[in-house]
Amino acid sequence: MTYKQNYNDIAMEERNKTLGEFIIENQKAFQYSSGELSRIINSIRLAAKVVNYKVNKAGLVDIIGAVGEQNIQGEEQQKLDVYANEVFIQTLINREIVCGIASEENDEFITVKGSDNSNNNKYVILMDPLDGSSNIDVNGSLGTIFSVFRRITPIGTPVTSEDFLQPGINQVAAGYVIYGTSTMLVYTTGHGVNGFTLNPAIGTFYLSHPNMKFPESGHIYSVNEGNYVHFPQGVKNYIKYCQREEEDRPYTSRYIGSLVSDFHRNMIKGGIYLYPTSSKAPKGKLRLLYECNPMAFIAEQAGGKATDGFGRIMEIQPTELHERVPFFCGNYDMVEKAEEFMAEGL
Repeated sequence: MTYKQNYNDIAMEERNKTLGEFIIENQKAFQYSSGELSRIINSIRLAAKVVNYKVNKAGLVDIIGAVGEQNIQGEEQQKLDVYANEVFIQTLINREIVCGIASEENDEFITVKGSDNSNNNKYVILMDPLDGSSNIDVNGSLGTIFSVFRRITPIGTPVTSEDFLQPGINQVAAGYVIYGTSTMLVYTTGHGVNGFTLNPAIGTFYLSHPNMKFPESGHIYSVNEGNYVHFPQGVKNYIKYCQREEEDRPYTSRYIGSLVSDFHRNMIKGGIYLYPTSSKAPKGKLRLLYECNPMAFIAEQAGGKATDGFGRIMEIQPTELHERVPFFCGNYDMVEKAEEFMAEGL
């Protein structure tokens, strides 16, 4: 069954369900939670609406262009990067729902204390506040990615790096926001993937894509082929396989340059996303904690697969906050085929 068929079978009242209503109805499915999930997702929802408003005004106000500084990744920060980072951090701090925040834009994690100077919250959040910065000046799609873990250190004590350096299998929630032709919030708590579309007229997210799944087969491959000569042999061989004239190929090449946008399209239409190692980026480019882990969690919950070319992304034990890894993610069979070529290319 295609996603379109599945969508058309859903009762109108189900599609009209708001994000808030959905969270309340499914609160019991969130392990350990006594209301925290609702507050965390609501904080992200609020921050996303603020960022969406600013994104939609880009070009009309002084929010595009570089700020003249580099982030911890050595990348030039855009004004919208800085703005989104501040909005999400302040929204989460003000709501006093998490005890720690780690952002792709910050050198170190942030310890969050309550108004009573306590550290009694149970969750930490890691995020890429604005994915796809290279698309800002050309009006391309952007995104936000987030990942939620239950803290390891004792409640009441300050968070440490140990709380953030957990393998992806420990995630209790993950999701993304895509700022495109419409604004969508997609997330999972380990019980399937659901997408909510923002109605800008009233500022409410409605359930528009329930129980999202990768199609049984995919015909799209997403990779920056401009780096082809720098890729390992296994990746080169897989790209040639995708381009070969066969019964179900060649596949279609689609690459936006925003992980959220490429992933979202591939999950709906069927495809694979690749950001491998290269001679220019020996460890890969994407961040394990802020990008790969949350997207891997979503992919697996949607029936897909995510690996570093050889092993499961969510089983990697992180060693540093801004660790980079190669990333292969999408339809299960397509990722497995890519892994075969990686093994043969050694």
